[in-house]
Amino acid sequence: MIGEAQHRATASSVRFAKLAKARGAYVVGTASPGKLDFVRSLGADEVIDYTKADFAGRTGDIDLVLETVGGEHAHSLKVLKAGGVLVALLNVPDSAKAEAKARDIRVERMSVVPDRAGLVELGKLVDAKKLAVHVAKTFPLEEADAAHAFLATKPIGKVVLTV
Repeated sequence: MIGEAQHRATASSVRFAKLAKARGAYVVGTASPGKLDFVRSLGADEVIDYTKADFAGRTGDIDLVLETVGGEHAHSLKVLKAGGVLVALLNVPDSAKAEAKARDIRVERMSVVPDRAGLVELGKLVDAKKLAVHVAKTFPLEEADAAHAFLATKPIGKVVLTV
């Protein structure tokens, strides 16, 4: 389960979906109606419109959930099978960790650490056109205020300032 577990397509979930597909994973993503096609374009094998269907209906058949926002641990744990992994970008409360342990689910907190071998591997994926950064819009530095206002529209992708 990748994408909007908390109903947001984040930069982390976008990269994660692409990396998972590059490794041959079957990817299930959730999205709002306006972002379904974008999630499909990432290569998701299955896309769930979270406004019409609850991804938690997939009880126990998911190997890994990337939780990018937090707060939905109960839903995330419900879809994971025994032996599955919950990868969270934010802290997971002790109560959710206890439930995960009782169900043989591993909880990992994702953090960024220097990793030369990992960067080399990512570089190869970029060279092979299997991984790219999605840019929503580019602004000259002088228009930083407009770029900031654009961010308020919650665009899909990165906003870039050029110098």
